[in-house]
Amino acid sequence: MKSPIQFNLGLAVLASITLVSPAMATVSIDWTSIGNAGNAADTTGYGAVSYGYNIGTYDVTNAQYVEFLNAKGASNSAGIYNSTMGNTNNSPYTYGNITQSGSSGSYTYSVSSTYASNPVVGVTWFDAARFCNWLQNGQGSGSMETGAYTLSGATSGIISANADAQIRLPSENEWYKAAYYNGGTGTYSLYPNGQNTIAPADANYYYGQGSLGVVDVTYGTPSSYGAHIGGNVWQWNDAVIFGSSRGLRGGAWDFNDGSLASSYLRYNDDPSGVSNDVGFRVASVPEPTSGVLTILASGMLLIRRKR
Repeated sequence: MKSPIQFNLGLAVLASITLVSPAMATVSIDWTSIGNAGNAADTTGYGAVSYGYNIGTYDVTNAQYVEFLNAKGASNSAGIYNSTMGNTNNSPYTYGNITQSGSSGSYTYSVSSTYASNPVVGVTWFDAARFCNWLQNGQGSGSMETGAYTLSGATSGIISANADAQIRLPSENEWYKAAYYNGGTGTYSLYPNGQNTIAPADANYYYGQGSLGVVDVTYGTPSSYGAHIGGNVWQWNDAVIFGSSRGLRGGAWDFNDGSLASSYLRYNDDPSGVSNDVGFRVASVPEPTSGVLTILASGMLLIRRKR
C-alpha cells in the first residue's frame, strides 16, 4: 500500500504554491515578467531595479475588484467601497459603475459586463494595499489587513510594504522600468508604448478618446515589456513623495499626452483620497507563477513514494 506523497519543500516554496492555489483563486492576474536585473536608471533618475519581478499586465479591473468586495465587503469595513466606484450617473463620462446592494453586514456587489473590464476607479492607496493583502493571503476569506502590508485598520498615515511581501503595489522604480525601459536595447522611451511619440491609438488620454472616461484595460499599445501601463487611470505606487502623499504614475483619461511621458512631474495624492481617474495595478516579487514552474522543472520538488 502506498503512503501519502511527501513533498520536500522549503517554506518559501510552500508560500509560492499557496499563493497560486487554484482552489482558492477567484481573481486571476495577468503578469508581465520584467527581467534585465541591474539595469541603469534613466536620465530622470528612475527605473533602476536590481532584481527580476512581475507587474500586472493591466490595471485591476472592476470585475476583479468586485470579487474582492464580495469576499471582504459585507460590512464595507475600512471603506473599501465608496460612491465614486459606484457612480452610474456620470454621462457623458464613463467611470465607476460598481453597484452595492443590501444592507451593512450583508452587502453584495456587482458590475455589468459593459464595464467589467474597465479599470476600477475611486480606490484609495489603502484600498489598493488591502487588495494586495487579500491576493497574497489566498483570496476568499484571506485577511486584507495583514500580509504584504500590516494595516490593522489604518486608513491614513504612511505604511510600508513588509520585507516578505509577495504581492504588493509596485515601487516607483518598478513601475517606471516596466513602462519605459527596453531590455533589448538598454534604453528608455519617452512614452509607455516603447516609442518617443504617442498617438490616440496608443493610449486613452485627454481628447484621444473624446475625454469620455475610462475604457477597457486592454486598449492601446503596450510597453516594450508588454504591459498596458499608460493612460486610462493614474496608478498608485509605493513611493512617499512628501508628507504622507503617495506616488501616482501613468497619466489618465482626463489628462493630456504629456502626463504619460517619463519626464512628467512626480504626480501624487493623499493616500486616503478618491478620484474618478485613479486606479492601480499590482506587482510581485518573486514571480508567483513562473517561480513555481521553474522549481518543478529543475527538480527541486522531490516526490517520494513508499511501498
